[in-house]
Amino acid sequence: MSSTLREALTVRNGMIESSNFDTYPLLTLRETPQINVNLLESGDTPYGMGELIVGPVGAAVANAVFALTGKRLRGLPLRL
Repeated sequence: MSSTLREALTVRNGMIESSNFDTYPLLTLRETPQINVNLLESGDTPYGMGELIVGPVGAAVANAVFALTGKRLRGLPLRL
């Protein structure tokens, strides 16, 4: 969600502005929506858990914005 709404690398005078996480724009815990995790039973061996959800989150949020506003946002982070 943070990469969809906030994260951006900014450059000023040819230098990257955010040199560490204290100046890099991330969602705070207070700003993060409630997240529900559901683990599904499976006969398969567990593997490959990680950041696979990063891609679909941006598309889902952009589609929700379109449904609410009628505006298509095609760049990340999303800005109205």
